[in-house]
Amino acid sequence: MADKAIPDSNNILYTVTEVATLLKTNPGYVYKIIKLGLLPVLKLGRYKVRKESLLDFLKKYEGKDLTEPENICDIDAGNIVVRIEGTAKE
Repeated sequence: MADKAIPDSNNILYTVTEVATLLKTNPGYVYKIIKLGLLPVLKLGRYKVRKESLLDFLKKYEGKDLTEPENICDIDAGNIVVRIEGTAKE
């Protein structure tokens, strides 16, 4: 039996909540990137995101920091901190 929390990858349209689940974020963040024009949508009663649009979004912004989608920048991999058994390694 499939986990209902994970959207079916065969869908061609996703709800905002499903997109949030796939991106491991929250619906508020998804609405923000929609409002900023970063993720195109259709409105069929409520916003829907085409699977193709979501994949294009992921490809376009790979390697970018979208923590603050109003201020997108490249990921600075030189400052990544990894925690191993309670200690920080840079």
